[in-house]
Amino acid sequence: MRAEADPPTSFADVSIGPMRRKHVRDVLSIERRVYPRPWSAALFFSELSQRKTRYYIVAFHHKSVVGYGGLMVHEDEGHITTIAVQPELQHAKIGTRLLLDMVDEARGRDARTLALEVRVANWPAQRLYAWFGFRPVGVRKNYYAETGEDALVMWVDDLGGDEITARLDRIRDSVR
Repeated sequence: MRAEADPPTSFADVSIGPMRRKHVRDVLSIERRVYPRPWSAALFFSELSQRKTRYYIVAFHHKSVVGYGGLMVHEDEGHITTIAVQPELQHAKIGTRLLLDMVDEARGRDARTLALEVRVANWPAQRLYAWFGFRPVGVRKNYYAETGEDALVMWVDDLGGDEITARLDRIRDSVR
């Protein structure tokens, strides 16, 4: 789906909702533009069917899907499985909004830790994750098979703690 002509001008211009099967076509359009090896529709459908342990959301600007994210929670461990925003709308706080929503969901599901992988060369994403309190804890060599690129593993230890709570409040205040 094509992006609206004008990007969002505020945090309030973007709404977040649950990803449904009907959104997968638009999600795949973004996926193909952002990742060298995009997920398949079948993989998204499989993830969406696992509601007890998965949480997938989409970001809307007007009625267009402009971003999406996914979270997996098992027992007290959360993992951000995916997050992406239309390239022309990156740096408009949409990724921040998606990540805030997923972190809140992980906390609501009593996750104690939260992890993710990010390309070692993706500095903008690493800065976003660090702002949320993620810290580097390791490298997965050749994690991205299509390019042979390494993944930086980033982690938040005390997701329900006062430090993360204060950090999330500051992030919310800064994007309003």
